[in-house]
Amino acid sequence: MEGEFSNAGIWSIMPPLVAIALALVTRQVVFSLLIGVISGSIIYSAVSGLGIIGVFSVTVETMIENIADTGNASIIIFVVLLGALVALLIRAGGSNAYGIWASRNIQSKQSACLFTSLLAFLIFIDDYFNCLTVGTIMRPVTDRYRVSREKLCFLIDATAAPVCIIAPISSWSAAVISYIPATIGISGMQAFISSIPMNLYALLTVFMVIWFSVRKNSDYGPMADAEQRTEETGGLGINAEFSAESGDDLESIAVSGKGRIFDMIIPLALLVLFSVAAMMWSGGYWSGESKGLLDAFGDTNAGFALSLGGFGALAAAFFLYVPRRLISLKDFFITVSTGIKSMVPAIIILTLAWTISSICSGLLHTGSYFADLVESSSMPIAMIPAILFVFAFALSFATNSWGAFGILIPIGFTICSAVAPHLSIITLSAILAGSVWGDHCSPISDTTILSSIGARCNQIDHVVTQMPYAVTAGIISFIGYIVSGFTSAMGYATNVAIMLLVTFPLLIAALLILPKIRRKPYLIDRQ
Repeated sequence: MEGEFSNAGIWSIMPPLVAIALALVTRQVVFSLLIGVISGSIIYSAVSGLGIIGVFSVTVETMIENIADTGNASIIIFVVLLGALVALLIRAGGSNAYGIWASRNIQSKQSACLFTSLLAFLIFIDDYFNCLTVGTIMRPVTDRYRVSREKLCFLIDATAAPVCIIAPISSWSAAVISYIPATIGISGMQAFISSIPMNLYALLTVFMVIWFSVRKNSDYGPMADAEQRTEETGGLGINAEFSAESGDDLESIAVSGKGRIFDMIIPLALLVLFSVAAMMWSGGYWSGESKGLLDAFGDTNAGFALSLGGFGALAAAFFLYVPRRLISLKDFFITVSTGIKSMVPAIIILTLAWTISSICSGLLHTGSYFADLVESSSMPIAMIPAILFVFAFALSFATNSWGAFGILIPIGFTICSAVAPHLSIITLSAILAGSVWGDHCSPISDTTILSSIGARCNQIDHVVTQMPYAVTAGIISFIGYIVSGFTSAMGYATNVAIMLLVTFPLLIAALLILPKIRRKPYLIDRQ
């Protein structure tokens, strides 16, 4: 059914808006996503003349297609395997041993945040991998030092997509390169690397992560309230009904007292090693075709590779734990089952998020609606990067970041090749930055969902506390792209220097001023 044309026009943006509004009002993510999916099916059925029956058939068929999709299925498998691995790390005592080691070596709240950030920077291969793995490793440590779950969630989310989008070797760079036209005169990888110093939202967000990790009392807005609440009461997340549902089974696991720190480090290190090796193998690095490392990562199937890595890590955990009698054979498989069950809420939410995205992109053609707006607008040439930055934000917010890449990158290069070739790389950077910004602000983004799962934080609390930070970086990035449009004729190096000299001082000024602004306490429900 995907791909059938429907002229929904402005109605094509209603499903994500409905889902997001309901999520913010009701704080019930599954319910809100489901209503968003059904509203999309109603709109499609109305403009296509399918009737009432069409509403249900479109909903079910689209959901089945997304579950059966190879890429989505592999991500579900990876999430399930990681849930099983997390449960085993707890059962074998590895997580507990790591927590004891961390309490001796990480002596402050700031060092716990900084260690979390540095670990996230190292795991740049894939955003899904980052969100789930960093949360698993660092959550006990940040809990010990009373870092709010909202703050942990921000540190994870802000080092997922923003880091992946400026890493030449990542699943994100592979996706971006695949959308860059071959007619621009340079390779896709060259264009991507050239865009990195101009990817303002990613660079500013990474800077903010380090800033908030090392400076005391630097938070502002709802995050400052979450931090104050956790500091005073030790509460790690209010209204965490989703995280509670996903964590009850894990909390009930009996912990072995024989576990050592290497019982956590070895399986997780092998998870990274196996995943990277699987990405290289999937991309044809060892195929005998003399394919380079960057080309192999560009051609890899990230979801498939992560699933292979998860299987490898799970097998390694079996041989590490069972022969040493940390876990009996029977307990091993019981624990695996417990870990899988803990990820069921995550799978439900991911499935609904994929479904609403598929309805918008494949049936209602939300992307085409935004594309028509871009092409029909009489934008000043110098404003092309800034305007496409905003369009990328809107499209990513309503669908997903990779969908925004696929729609706007070809449009951006087409516009620039016709009227302003010197703006091509800046425009590419603006599209990538805007897409990540939209991804960060959307409650239905997959990285928003997965970072909430990794940190065991309520998803809506994460969105609301992260939003002021994302808006700060987004507004300053928009200013930077306006400046870059007018200074682009000065040359690449000069333009980059001017962009950074304008935006980073603005960001530092904002980060110094905003925490001092008197504000009313944020209304997170307090119990």
